[in-house]
Amino acid sequence: MEKTWKPTAAGILSIIGGSAGICLGVLIILLGGLIGLASTVGTYLGEPALVELMLTIGKMAGVAGGVVIALGAIGIAGGICALKRRCWGMALAGPICALRVSGVLGILSIIFVSIGKKEFS
Repeated sequence: MEKTWKPTAAGILSIIGGSAGICLGVLIILLGGLIGLASTVGTYLGEPALVELMLTIGKMAGVAGGVVIALGAIGIAGGICALKRRCWGMALAGPICALRVSGVLGILSIIFVSIGKKEFS
């Protein structure tokens, strides 16, 4: 079987998209932590409702950041599978997860993996 550029390009795009997802997830978690930390201001102001709101937003940001990091990790794993031309299902799942984070890179990667399906073992 002749190796074409399609799975290689898909793998690289998926890895880039997954890496961007991990960076975005870390940023979301850090921002959520800052919001939670800012709840101490509400404590000094004597506003328990404000403290509760800021802590809830911080927790929600932490969960959202964790989900984005997980999607990015799956995107990287799928990109590695595409580069090795192994496990077509995982090579397709990676760009689908990267799509949720990086948009255009995920779409291109899905197209290239789909077109190059014959090259996977």
